[in-house]
Amino acid sequence: MTEQVELSALEDRAGELVDKATKAGADQCDVVIARSASLGVSVREGEIENTDRSEVDEFALRVFCGKRVASVSANQSDDLAALAERAVAMAKVSPEDPHAMLAPKERLAGKIADVDLYDATVSDVSALSERALAAEEAGLAVEGVNKSIGAGASWGMSGFVLATSTGFVGSYHTSRNSVSAAMIAGDGTAMQRDYDYHSTTHLEDLKDAKEIGRSAGERTARKLNPRQVDSGAFPVVFDRRQSTGILASLAGAINGASVARKTSFLREAMGKQVAASGVTVICDPHRPRGMGSRPVDGEGIAPDKITFVQDGMLREWVLDCASADELGLVSNARATRSGSGTAPSTTNLYIQPGERSAQDIISSIQSGLYLTETIGHGINMVTGDYSKGADGFWIENGEIAYPVSEITIAGNLKDMFMAMTAADDLEFRYATNAPTLLVEGMTVGGR
Repeated sequence: MTEQVELSALEDRAGELVDKATKAGADQCDVVIARSASLGVSVREGEIENTDRSEVDEFALRVFCGKRVASVSANQSDDLAALAERAVAMAKVSPEDPHAMLAPKERLAGKIADVDLYDATVSDVSALSERALAAEEAGLAVEGVNKSIGAGASWGMSGFVLATSTGFVGSYHTSRNSVSAAMIAGDGTAMQRDYDYHSTTHLEDLKDAKEIGRSAGERTARKLNPRQVDSGAFPVVFDRRQSTGILASLAGAINGASVARKTSFLREAMGKQVAASGVTVICDPHRPRGMGSRPVDGEGIAPDKITFVQDGMLREWVLDCASADELGLVSNARATRSGSGTAPSTTNLYIQPGERSAQDIISSIQSGLYLTETIGHGINMVTGDYSKGADGFWIENGEIAYPVSEITIAGNLKDMFMAMTAADDLEFRYATNAPTLLVEGMTVGGR
C-alpha cells in the first residue's frame, strides 16, 4: 500500500496566503504548511491495547510590519484573507524585535535537494500489529524476563511547505517507521526494566521487530541483582544510548540563541579548545535517509555540512538568521520553523569515531562505571554543572563485573568534554549520534 502527500496544491495555497498578507499591509511574511498522517499500534501481553490514527493539516503565517512581528496558525479551511488581516493587526501592536527578519533573498535555495527522506510504503494496522506482537514475544522469550510493559509499532509521513514574500516556495516529504518494546525482570523491590526501539525514514531500513524485542529483554535481564559501589572518582564509559545525551548537551551549549541570551557555559569559547584533542563534531543535513536530514532549513536556505568542533576546537555556533544577527554573524542555515518563528538547531549531528574499540577502552579500566541509563535532568546549561542518577555495570580489572544501581554521577560538562575519548563504534541511528564515550575522572556517588 502506498500513499502520497500532494504538495503542489499546498504550495499554491501558501503563495495565495503570502499575497493576501502583503495586501493586508505586511512588509514581509512567510507561510509554513505542515500536512501529516500517522498510525500507531501498541500491544501488551499479547493483545492489541491501542490503535491511534491522526491527520494534521496546519497553516502558520508570520508577518512583519517593520520590526514588529506576529504569527497566527489555522487550518486550511479558514478564510485566508481574514487570517492575513488578523495577523497584520496583531503585528502592528506588538513590541519591536530588532533581530526579526526573513532570510535575505540572495541566500534562498534555488532548488530542493533530494536526500531520500520519503518512503511511500504505508504500513496498515495489520502490519503494525504483527511487528509489535513479534517484538513483545521476542522480549518475553529472554530468560529472566517475566513481564512486558508493552510494545509498539508506528508509521507516519509528512509534507513541509515554505513560502516567503521574498520569493521562495519549496516543499519536501518525510516518512517515519518505528518499532519499540519495554520489558520487566524480577519482582517487588528487585524489579528491573529496560527498553529498545528503532526508527527509520524507510521501512526497509527498520530493524527486525524480533531483534528489537530481544534486545529490550536482554537489556532488562542483565540488570538483575544490582549492587551499590563505594563513592569516588572513576572513569565512566557512556554507552551509545547515553553518549548521544552528552553530544546533545554540547549542541545546546553552542546554540546561537543560548549564546546570545548568555545562558550557555560556552558563550565565551569561540575559537577555543572545548573538547579533547581528537574530538570532532560534524553536522550533515544531506545525509541520505538521515533522521535529522533536511534539504532546506526553516527559512529557505540550503544548509551545508558543517564541522562545529574540529580536533577539540570550537569553530561555529548553531545559527538561524535572528540569532546570527544578534551575534553580528551570518546564519549557517540551521533554522527550524515552528508556528511562531524560527529557532536554531542541528540536523544530523555526530562525533567522529575514534580509533579504539569500546571493548579495548573497557579492558584498559581497572575500576569504573559502564553507564547505560541516567535519571533526571540535572544539567545547568549556564554553569555546565552535571549531576544525574545512574544505572549501569561496574568494571573491574578490564571486564564488566556486575550491574549497579542507585548511584549518581557528577562533574562539569567543560571538564567532561576535555576528558572525553571516542570509541570506533559510531552508528547512525538518531538525529544526534555518538560512539561509546569514555570520560575520565567523574565523581560516582554510591554508598
